[in-house]
Amino acid sequence: MHDANFAADPQAVYEQLREQGPAGPVELAPGVDATLVVGYETALRVLQNPTSFPRDARRWAALNEGRVPMDSPVLPMMAYRPNALFTDGAVHLRLRKAVTDSLAKLNITRIRRDVEPIADYLIDQFSERGRADLLAEYAKLLPLLLFNKLFGCPAEIGDTLTTEMSAMFDGKDPVRTKARLDACLMQLIAIKRREPADDVISWLIQHPAGLTDEELKDQLVMLMGAGIEPERNLIGNALLELLSGGASGRGAGMMVEEAVDHVLWHRTPIANYAAHYPVQDTDFGNGVIAPAGSPVLISFAGANSDPALAEARRSAGRGAHLAWGAGSHACPAKDPAQVIAVTAVEKILNALPDLALGVPEEELQWRPGPFHRALVSLPVAFSPTPATRMAAALQSRGIPQQQAAPATSQPQHTATASSDGGGRRKGFWSSFLDIFRV
Repeated sequence: MHDANFAADPQAVYEQLREQGPAGPVELAPGVDATLVVGYETALRVLQNPTSFPRDARRWAALNEGRVPMDSPVLPMMAYRPNALFTDGAVHLRLRKAVTDSLAKLNITRIRRDVEPIADYLIDQFSERGRADLLAEYAKLLPLLLFNKLFGCPAEIGDTLTTEMSAMFDGKDPVRTKARLDACLMQLIAIKRREPADDVISWLIQHPAGLTDEELKDQLVMLMGAGIEPERNLIGNALLELLSGGASGRGAGMMVEEAVDHVLWHRTPIANYAAHYPVQDTDFGNGVIAPAGSPVLISFAGANSDPALAEARRSAGRGAHLAWGAGSHACPAKDPAQVIAVTAVEKILNALPDLALGVPEEELQWRPGPFHRALVSLPVAFSPTPATRMAAALQSRGIPQQQAAPATSQPQHTATASSDGGGRRKGFWSSFLDIFRV
C-alpha cells in the first residue's frame, strides 16, 4: 500500500482483498504488516467494539518487539500519543469530551467568517498569474492558516506552526519536526494560560476536564492532524470533481455540496486509517486471522465501495458512508469540516469563474501512501484577475486600505511568504495578520 501502483488504483487492491473476504493482509510500509478491513459490516463491527478492538498503539506487538523500523514513515500517524485518538475507556471519554465541548463553540457563521478572508488572501497571491497549483497554493495552506486563526496564534508562533505542520505532512525530517512542533505548541499553551482568549486552546484549558500541558499539546496535534491533511484532500478532490468528469462523470454540472459528498463516498480523503489492536487472535473469515496486538486498519474507502452499499451510493446518502468513521472515535468535527471545504471551494470558483484544469485529467498524479487519497498537485489555468480581494475585504470591515500589504504575484510553494524590515523571513500567517489585523 505504499507504492505508486496502489496510489494510482487503490480500488483494485480493495477489490482483490474483498475477493478473499471482508479483510486481508497488507503491507503499510516496508516491514510494517497489518490487516485491512474492506467490508462495510465488518468495519462497523470493529469501529463499534472498542473492548475487543482497542485503539491504544502501545498494544502494537511488532513495534514493542523492535520489528518495526523506528524511521518507518507510518510511525508519525500510528505511534501512541496520549490523546483522544489513541486512548480507550474512561481516559478516552475524558479527553474526547474536552475536545467535543470546545469544538461545539465553533458555530457555522464563525467558521465561514474565518475561512473567507484566508481564502481571499491566498487567491490574491496567484490570481494575477493566470495559473496556479491549487493544492500547494490553496488547499494545503488554507487549513493550516485556519488552525492558526482558531488557535489564536501570535505572528511568529503561527509562522512556526504552519512551517512545521507542513513539514510533518510532507515527511521532512520527522524527528526534528516533531521536536519543533511540540516546543511551539507548549509555548502557545503557556501564552494561552496567561492570556486566555476566544479560541480553541483557551476553551480546552478552561474545560472542567483539567487537561495538563502535555495533554493539551497532544490534543492539539490530534486536532491538526485530523483537520489539516483530510481537509486539504477534501478541498483538492472536490475541486478536481468539479473541474473534470471526476469519478461521477458529471463534473461541472454538480453543486459544490454534491461534489463534497461525492468525494466523501468515492475519493475518501483519509482512505485507510483507524488502527485497532485486537485483544485476541481474530478470525475475519476465509483463513484471514489478525493476531492479537497486530494493527487492524479500517479502509473507509474500501468499505464505502462495498457492493452491499450500492443503493446508498446511488442516492449519495450522507448517513451511510464511513468517511467520518463510526463508533466512539467517529470524527467530532464533520460538520465544520464540510463547511470549511464548501466555503473554500465556493470562494475560488466565484473568484475565478473560468477556472480549468491546467493539464489533462489523466496526467494528474496521486500521492503514494497507505492512508490518504491525495493528489500530488492540481495545476489550473484561468483568466488573470487583479489581486484586490484583500483590499475589498478591508474596505468592507472599515479598515484603511493603506494598512494592507501588497499581494505577491509570484508562486508560493512553501509556508514562507515575505520578509519583514528586520530581516526575519515572514510566513504566510504573520503576513496575513499584517493585512487583516485579526
